[in-house]
Amino acid sequence: MPNAGIDVSAVALGLMRINDKSDAEIRNLYAAARESGINFFDNADIYGPTLHACEARFGGALKLSSSEREHIIIQTKAGIVKDQGYYDFSYDHIMQEVNDSLAALRTDYIDILLLHRPDALAEPEEVARAFSDLQAGGKVRFFGVSNHTPRQIDLLKMAVRQPIVANQMQLSMTHSFLVAQGIAANMREDQAVVRDGGGLVDYCRVGGITLQAWSPMQSGEGGLVLDHERYPELMEVVDHLATKYGVTPEAIATAWITRHPANIQVILGTTSPQRVRDSAAGADVVLTRAEWYAILRAAGWIVP
Repeated sequence: MPNAGIDVSAVALGLMRINDKSDAEIRNLYAAARESGINFFDNADIYGPTLHACEARFGGALKLSSSEREHIIIQTKAGIVKDQGYYDFSYDHIMQEVNDSLAALRTDYIDILLLHRPDALAEPEEVARAFSDLQAGGKVRFFGVSNHTPRQIDLLKMAVRQPIVANQMQLSMTHSFLVAQGIAANMREDQAVVRDGGGLVDYCRVGGITLQAWSPMQSGEGGLVLDHERYPELMEVVDHLATKYGVTPEAIATAWITRHPANIQVILGTTSPQRVRDSAAGADVVLTRAEWYAILRAAGWIVP
């Protein structure tokens, strides 16, 4: 992560769905992630049926020792007011949620705090004050955003002095407007329409902001991207490449994202230890240009 100056795994484990898992199951999931080279764990204050539920499940099941804590990166999010339909980037809300996250996670510090979806009423000065106080107090090391456009990031940077280290966006082989739009630039096609505020991938590359892909196995319209009935042409290509590289289709779905030179980090949402292993293996697969574009075309995108 260039703006943080830290090394993180190309694949991270998302913890949105662990609330109903037993302590033993959470520990097995964590062990599978660590054995697969994953050192990055993604959470949020709103994950679970109640505030901080999944954070508390993670912290309570693992009870990380200080030495183990130093070897992993914990990321969490704040800014969505759970079950009330609005967002809150105020100083008081950010500070309260971080303090509650620290207690739930049973840790003294959060490595990365993301602002979770844009707040139309955000005051950059309030965000800046919260970030500065959290960093000065040793509670948060680095800061980022989720689902933000370039101009929304620029607005925050009017007052925020810490570098924005990450921007987490939805991205998969079929839900890939972020990368497909630029390929169709200057064409009279819907794909050429700018939906992210203008070249988000390029903006983040120029600014050293690490893009994180959430729902990398989801289609974008609901359902799994690795669905033979829904995406027969795509699955034909994916299955061929999985056989060629000796990996699973999940690994190819990961490899398609990690092949991009923006060094996009994949956030897995599975609670299956085996799927974690299968998906993480994709980070070691380097697709050729022809293979990467073959997947893009088979997913329904125009490659002029």
